Amino acid sequence: MGAALVNRKVGFVVANEGVERVELTEPWAAVEREGGTPLLVAPKDDQVQTFDHLDKAATFPVDVTTAAAEVADFDALVLPGGVANPDQLRTDEPAVQLIRSFVESGKPVAAICHAPWTLIEAGVLEGRRVTSWPSLRTDITNAGGSWADEPVVQDDNLITSRKPDDLDAFCAALVDALTVAPGA
Repeated sequence: MGAALVNRKVGFVVANEGVERVELTEPWAAVEREGGTPLLVAPKDDQVQTFDHLDKAATFPVDVTTAAAEVADFDALVLPGGVANPDQLRTDEPAVQLIRSFVESGKPVAAICHAPWTLIEAGVLEGRRVTSWPSLRTDITNAGGSWADEPVVQDDNLITSRKPDDLDAFCAALVDALTVAPGA
């Protein structure tokens, strides 16, 4: 186990249902491997139902609700994808506010696949270069962002990836950003 992220807390912000399992578990494992502490943040203080595409997968307990979470609680945020997850999450005002405040704080925010929908809802993509699942291209462009078809795109504190096949690059960029972030 590495020690690059010792004393670093990473909030994984998700809806209570519809999260693409691997987009939660792979970055979570990367944070743990480097000694960091991942925490699951969701609207309801219950559990999160993940999916393998359209099939139900594992459930995970929620550590803190979006209403109780604050920017000061975490060193970074991860926004896993899945189609249903960010679509539900962008209707949760505490989640949207947390994400907006986090991006504005300058701390790392990493979003994969469909998760940039929550970044669009938070109004933080104007002038930013990002990637996502290809179907979000028009949404990102309409929100003032510049879309790129690359495995990982980093624009200042915002890290984005397209899909599960990009998880190795996504996880590496997340760990790197946390290693060089203020307070590291």
